[in-house]
Amino acid sequence: MTPGKFIDRWRANTRNEAAASKAHFLDLCELLDVPKPQEDATGAAYAFEKGADKAGGRRGFADVWKRECFGWEYKRKGGNLGEAHIQLLRYAGALGNPPLLVVSDTSRIEVHTAWTNEVSKSHHFELEQLEDAATRDRLADMWQPPPVSWKSGTSRQALTEKAAGEFAQLASRLRSRGHDAFAVAHFMVRLAFCFFAADIKLLPHELLEKMLNRGRQNPERFDQYAGRLFAAMAKRGGEIDFTPIRWFNGGLFDDASALPLEKGDAELLQRAAALDWRDIDPSIMGTLFERGLDPDKRGQLGAHYTDRDTIWRIVSPTVVQPLEAEWEAAHEAIARTMAKRNAIGPAAVGDAALAALEGDRITAESLAARKTISRSAETRRKRSSALKVEAEGILSRFLERLRTFRVLDPACGSGNFLYVALLALKDLERKALVEAEALGLPARFPEVGPEVVLGIELNAYAAELARVSVWIGQLQWARRNGYSPPENPVLRRLDNIECRDAVLALDGQGKPSPAAWPSADVIIGNPPFLGGKMLRRQLGNATVDKLFAAYTGRVPAEADLVTYWFDKARQAVEEGRTRRVGLVATNSIRGGANREVLDRAARAAPIFKAWADEPWVLDGAAVRVSLVCMGRDVVERPRLNDREVDAIFTDLTAGDADLTRAVRLSENARVCFMGTTKVGSFDVPAETARAWLLEPPNANGGTNADVVRPWRNGLHILRRADDAWVVDFGATMGSNEAAFYSEPFAYVSRMVRPEREKQRRDGYRLAWWRHGEARAGMRNALNGLSRYIATPRVAKHRIFTWLDNMVVPDCQLIVTTRDDDTTFGVLHSRFHEAWALRMGSSLEDRPRYTPTTTFEAFPFPIGLTPKVPAVVYACDPRAVRIADAARKLVAARDRWLNPDGLVERVREVVPGFPDRVLPRSPEAAAQLRKRTLTALYNTRGKPEGTWLDGLHAQLDAAVAEAYGWPADISEADALAALLRLNQERARHPAAVH
Repeated sequence: MTPGKFIDRWRANTRNEAAASKAHFLDLCELLDVPKPQEDATGAAYAFEKGADKAGGRRGFADVWKRECFGWEYKRKGGNLGEAHIQLLRYAGALGNPPLLVVSDTSRIEVHTAWTNEVSKSHHFELEQLEDAATRDRLADMWQPPPVSWKSGTSRQALTEKAAGEFAQLASRLRSRGHDAFAVAHFMVRLAFCFFAADIKLLPHELLEKMLNRGRQNPERFDQYAGRLFAAMAKRGGEIDFTPIRWFNGGLFDDASALPLEKGDAELLQRAAALDWRDIDPSIMGTLFERGLDPDKRGQLGAHYTDRDTIWRIVSPTVVQPLEAEWEAAHEAIARTMAKRNAIGPAAVGDAALAALEGDRITAESLAARKTISRSAETRRKRSSALKVEAEGILSRFLERLRTFRVLDPACGSGNFLYVALLALKDLERKALVEAEALGLPARFPEVGPEVVLGIELNAYAAELARVSVWIGQLQWARRNGYSPPENPVLRRLDNIECRDAVLALDGQGKPSPAAWPSADVIIGNPPFLGGKMLRRQLGNATVDKLFAAYTGRVPAEADLVTYWFDKARQAVEEGRTRRVGLVATNSIRGGANREVLDRAARAAPIFKAWADEPWVLDGAAVRVSLVCMGRDVVERPRLNDREVDAIFTDLTAGDADLTRAVRLSENARVCFMGTTKVGSFDVPAETARAWLLEPPNANGGTNADVVRPWRNGLHILRRADDAWVVDFGATMGSNEAAFYSEPFAYVSRMVRPEREKQRRDGYRLAWWRHGEARAGMRNALNGLSRYIATPRVAKHRIFTWLDNMVVPDCQLIVTTRDDDTTFGVLHSRFHEAWALRMGSSLEDRPRYTPTTTFEAFPFPIGLTPKVPAVVYACDPRAVRIADAARKLVAARDRWLNPDGLVERVREVVPGFPDRVLPRSPEAAAQLRKRTLTALYNTRGKPEGTWLDGLHAQLDAAVAEAYGWPADISEADALAALLRLNQERARHPAAVH
């Protein structure tokens, strides 16, 4: 068909919509040289009247539909295409959410883009434009699945980032002129909402443009202009210059306060207003605007943020999936009920039979027939009506379930999780309404609103943004799905998003207690990440003391802050106020004191879905987290890291061995320790330290070598050790004795004492000359040893090394107080490494070794346990083989780290200290910087690391033999065997020797 013929035919068309639409579409297909619906014989991907109920005679959801391409609705010539667009919006979900929604009559075509994460656009074509080949090619592209040429090219995320950036600049300018930071943020949030409201036609756009233009001319009076608008939006029947203004209320416009501008401010504001605010993305809007409006978070502008898809991983299994299962059951019940109703047949059949008897002679038989037919018709009517009422009742109960469903985010921030949860519930309600209508039930309007989401947030900036994000999300949803926005008022008050502390409450006398949470079907969120050791530094001593007092016996003092949310969620489940929980935590939730809280929570609500170690965004920075979903009476199979498993343990692993059941063994007690924590500037320059060592004995007869010692931390082990020294007065030396070492004591008095005397803890403040945590138990266990085993507390590779007994270990080293090669070999085996990975905790993506859960729970080979002196098993063939393999590994490793041609070994300035390893030249020093244990262990599994793999394989074989295992035992089997040993020894500790 030629363009001219098509235009002439349809310009002259006078047929109605029903008669003309199908013929028009088929002619258009011929004109554009694209496939026709009848070419899909099944109608599964391309069809007229998609969704039509042929038996019931109900119209389809769209006149034409093509999967992944479009839904197309016709109107009579000159009809209201807006109404057709609304119908498509309402049924888009039933059509698979096509990216294009097309409405037309025989002389116009409108294409509305509906890509999920793209700014939507509308395109209009008149009949005569089809003369143009480029226009025809453009329209033909709609048949290409997916029709990507119709994308706008602007993502909703990019739009939101741009809007947030413009507002951040303006907020910064206003704050720089002395305006209160919260007043600025409140003002900016209201303006942002006004821009959005104008773009979706809830505010007169021309009125907003007029206000902005006047503000540019008279910026100093902008506060008056904006104040008038805010006041009008706050009340019923508001108007400006004879222009009626909708009543918004909601609390956002409770007062008319606004701020004056300068010319540059007004220009920025006008630039921001020119953006298309209709498609702002509330799932990230709150975060981005909070960064720009909260001066404490401005440094995060431009950083990454948590997107909607990531949040969905928590919302879907906790909120959506169980409700979808409920709807599937309800849908099946409605379908069965309506099928019974349809099988009855229409009552009109009885009426027709009665009419057929009208002309017959009245006899006893005909009267009886009339009565029988009449009774049968009435029975069918009643039965049909009852079945319809039954089906409507099933639907009503499910819809009521959705309307009364509550989702709580007790650390809601700027509302990202709440927004995603609200839209999920509204989408499910829409799905139920559409599918029920398809089964023959009357159409209904959606009623789920913002009241279904509950939030608690301490930050006032974030709490207000959370409310605005939810409001905008609600209004966008209505617009995108073809429904009118709420009226009188447009915004419902969101007192269900509270600005307060979510974990700590104080009574009238200041007594602390756990904060109350409202009842909710589901608890979700991303609580604050703050390590247990950082609590006092970030929150202050007074707050932390109250927190500890409120949660005594519930949360260990050393646990991370996020665990308080897990404990509160556990309490809600136990009290029957919550069924499912989905929280984001640091990945250290899997171990240590944190896991104690998770253990208790999982007993109340078993973990049914989790991701153990995932990338996340915290305050703009990339971190590693665990996503944990828990619930009662969950019927779904557990899934860990997107794989189905039998059960998920609280260390967020699965398999045959639940290592969370492992307990600390008495045979390993008082052997493994964390190194010292200095708490002060005890560090001494190497030149000063050696000068002190060369000093003559002090007045007590002791030399400075008693208290001046080399110092090592985790980085010294993993990289190259620098020449680090500290003053160390041990764990028990009193100040009078320490004072005899005059120069070191004077140094510590000058460098450490002023800060330590400010410390709140008596031990730190009063014993200021000693390291804050001097580890008396470790020092006692080291007595008599010439060396000890050390491993970095946090490291990518679990590496063990020897340190001389004169070296003071830092708290970032874990010390095993043994000096025999057999113990070293067992610890450096793959079996202990696998145990450590499972039993330890983690810092981001780096495993953390712990003296308690890792070392003390590890069952050594029988007869080779730490309680047995090394001399006792010195001749045990198993011990000998392990020791030989360990010595070979260490010797080869040392030769690689410090080749003779690159280093020289120099004795220390006084006896009793380890030799110094020095580069022979600057060139040697440059080469040595590349030779580190981290670099070496990065070669494991690569050709250049074959020799290292071989030495470790020999060591692993010797250790496996000591356990009585085959050398090639799998990691899973080895861990299961170690767990059995742990349990046996815990039951019978006296049997171990």
